[in-house]
Amino acid sequence: MDSARFAAALRSREKLIGYWSIVGSPVINERLARLGYDYVCLDAQHGLFGYQEMLQSLTAIDAGGASVGMVRVVANDPAPIGRALDAGATGVIVPLIDTAEQAAAAVSACRYPPVGRRSYGPMRAQLRIGPKPAEAHEATVVLAMIETAAGLANLDEICATPGLDGVYVGPSDLRIALGGETSTDPALDTEFEAALVRVREAAAAAGIAAGIHTSDGASAARRLAEGYTFATVSSELIHLEQVARDHLTTARS
Repeated sequence: MDSARFAAALRSREKLIGYWSIVGSPVINERLARLGYDYVCLDAQHGLFGYQEMLQSLTAIDAGGASVGMVRVVANDPAPIGRALDAGATGVIVPLIDTAEQAAAAVSACRYPPVGRRSYGPMRAQLRIGPKPAEAHEATVVLAMIETAAGLANLDEICATPGLDGVYVGPSDLRIALGGETSTDPALDTEFEAALVRVREAAAAAGIAAGIHTSDGASAARRLAEGYTFATVSSELIHLEQVARDHLTTARS
């Protein structure tokens, strides 16, 4: 999977499956990228790593060969967005999008003038995508996170933003935004599921991709069957803890 094919598949609303990286270890991400996931997303917003680990992990993901590297950036700002793309990310997931204007700003940060305002300095990206702005535009995706009450209220306008390739549900923040006492509060299941239906239907109506973060492979399969076009599975940190706990329990039994 290269960047151009991934971007085309995502825009065509093909079913894609990714994996989430919190630790940002190049060694771990290279191994993950060999498994067959369509993408590995580095979480630069809440992840436990900095720029060098992001750069090295994107390089390692490319070495893995089967996946493309994505980055959930720290904020809707041209600087971190451009830095992730210059480092070789195939695309960015932009958090806390509340309005169509904010979505448009995210798109602009991913596109060179005169289309947008991305500063030209592709550095590592030019080795993979090519130095021409038009080629970069075709092979770079931008996704807006829907995880706030305002984002949900302005969903149709956000989805209609020119140049936006898709929306991505942040389930923990969205559940809390709907009134949940915790990020998994079961009391909000009805409202939460209704919101998920709304997101995927709004994206479908606008002809853009609809993605969601999930806790496991079974949940990812469920959301894809419901109509989401891409889904991310858990994270290496969560799975490390789960497997280590299971082995400990088995050994002590």
